Amino acid sequence: MQQQKIPATVISGFLGAGKTSLIRNLLAAADGRRIALIINEFGDLGVDRDLLQGCGDEVCADGDIVELANGCICCTVADEFLPVMEALLERDNPPEHIVIETSGLALPKPLVAAFNWPEIRHRVTVDGVVAVVDGPAFLAGRFADDPDAVQAARAADEMLDHENPLAEVFEDQIACADLIIVNKVDQLSAPDHAQVRSSISAASRDGVSVVSAEHANVPLAVVLGLDAKAEEDLAARPTHHDGPDADHEHDDFESFTLDLGAIPDLDAFEARAREAATSCGVLRMKGFLDVPGKQRRHVVQAVGNRIDRYYDRDWRTDETRASRLVVIGERPLDRSTIERIIAG
Repeated sequence: MQQQKIPATVISGFLGAGKTSLIRNLLAAADGRRIALIINEFGDLGVDRDLLQGCGDEVCADGDIVELANGCICCTVADEFLPVMEALLERDNPPEHIVIETSGLALPKPLVAAFNWPEIRHRVTVDGVVAVVDGPAFLAGRFADDPDAVQAARAADEMLDHENPLAEVFEDQIACADLIIVNKVDQLSAPDHAQVRSSISAASRDGVSVVSAEHANVPLAVVLGLDAKAEEDLAARPTHHDGPDADHEHDDFESFTLDLGAIPDLDAFEARAREAATSCGVLRMKGFLDVPGKQRRHVVQAVGNRIDRYYDRDWRTDETRASRLVVIGERPLDRSTIERIIAG
């Protein structure tokens, strides 16, 4: 009898769209289901991994596979996707489902194609590719094909005053998706929401479902169990990067980490971070802050000049309190100016 394949879900989406929130919601609703989570993040600070474990679960070192208290498995992967997959599949108690969070700049199709590798193709299948879309950002025209919307965005935002490769990344994520989640709809008016849904549906493949969410809160049964077998359906997922010279590099983007001191004035810090995002073309900032007098770690998540801040957990006794921020943007980023503005 042929062994039943383990389903895997690939979650794509642009920077700050809500992928981590979606995964947290899925894990919270797992109800004992054994889910393995693979995080593949662009940048040199594993913020998303730490956020997912912010409730106090033990922290896994890079490359480790750690079984969490809720029965889930967490592992990290950079360029070693195949070894990590093999390690998961060879466990005495392998996962029932694998969830893979791609980087915000990643193209999902090459990853889906990797599931045809001989080492894993008979043991795992791509249950579905899920694209998470930042509804307000899409409405702003940053990733749309509409020339008028793109021109309007360029006029308002100097970082788009040239041919923007981010649009192709976004379009490829939509083209490969089996399910599209329009997130942050609570920030959209009813007419804007309808416009975003209609535009995304028109850009997606026939039969792809588009759902709306606040804080990426989508039922587990909607996201998992799509049974798309996407690795067998690559030809129906055309992208800008198909063909023999289709290798996509991250040369258009760069990231760096700022090590900051203690941040006593959060409002002043937010104002400086917003200034850096606006004046220096920063796409994304995320990290943790050390606030003097506070026992809890302060999280920063920023998309452009939209900034979200909150305390997530107490600092552990075995870690050094520090403020670290990953900055991501299109090359070239003016690191010295960004650091000067943020550090104050």
